Amino acid sequence: MLKALERASVLVEALPYIKKFYGKTVVIKYGGHAMINPELKEAVLTDAVLMKYVGMNPVIVHGGGPEITGMLKRVGKESRFVGGLRVTDAETMEIVEMVLVGKINKEIVTRINRIGGRAVGLSGKDGDLFQAVKKYRKVRTPDGRDEVADIGFVGDISRVNSGIVSIVINEGYIPVVAPVAVGAEGQSYNINADYAAGRLAAALGADKLVILTDVEGILADRNDPASIISVLHLNEVASLIEQGKIDGGMIPKVECCTDALAGGVNTTHILDGRVPHSILLELFTDQGIGTMVQK
Repeated sequence: MLKALERASVLVEALPYIKKFYGKTVVIKYGGHAMINPELKEAVLTDAVLMKYVGMNPVIVHGGGPEITGMLKRVGKESRFVGGLRVTDAETMEIVEMVLVGKINKEIVTRINRIGGRAVGLSGKDGDLFQAVKKYRKVRTPDGRDEVADIGFVGDISRVNSGIVSIVINEGYIPVVAPVAVGAEGQSYNINADYAAGRLAAALGADKLVILTDVEGILADRNDPASIISVLHLNEVASLIEQGKIDGGMIPKVECCTDALAGGVNTTHILDGRVPHSILLELFTDQGIGTMVQK
């Protein structure tokens, strides 16, 4: 009887949030350990299906770094990163596209459909969803100078044509987007999935952007999981990067939150994807988890 009452109380707590977010679009950047662990895969995608059934519009933008790295190792190529972004030559770009679009995207779609949702897979090339130009990355040399690094076929999104995603949403499906873009001459570009999620969230007028990662959130002390920063304001970001508290792969995540907020997204969230149903805990409970980045 007690368990039944506990379940009822959970539903009662969730009710005002379900009402608040009804009809709203939430972009989920799906990556990290949640894409590797079978139980976490099931939890994340079940969350998305539940969101759809209670009247929300989830949109999934997925990464695939570990699988790309694994495939590169199989063909004898070493992965190299600059400022959290993968250096991508022509051969690497072919492998990136093959893994993201041909393998991971379709696996996610299949799993959502099996759970009981309806999903459609897209890449940034479909309907010219993501148009891009070559990206350069600023790096700090050991002697303290700033230099611009050429990181190959890594793109900066220059335009988002979100119409194809809106059509998929309006037809009752969950869009699943692979972060590959097309350039002016038809060349393929590798887009960091965090950036792609942020730009798509802004283009869709999303209410929320949720980024799943492999840490509790942004930490004031990287060695202390209890030092999580629950709310981070944009005017604090530059200082934390300068202090090294935000570095490596966390930099693109925070930058994409910044871009999304500047583009009109109401709130952005960096959540621990290793926690089962972390998305539901953030959206539908009073306490929430992770770090919320806001203006």
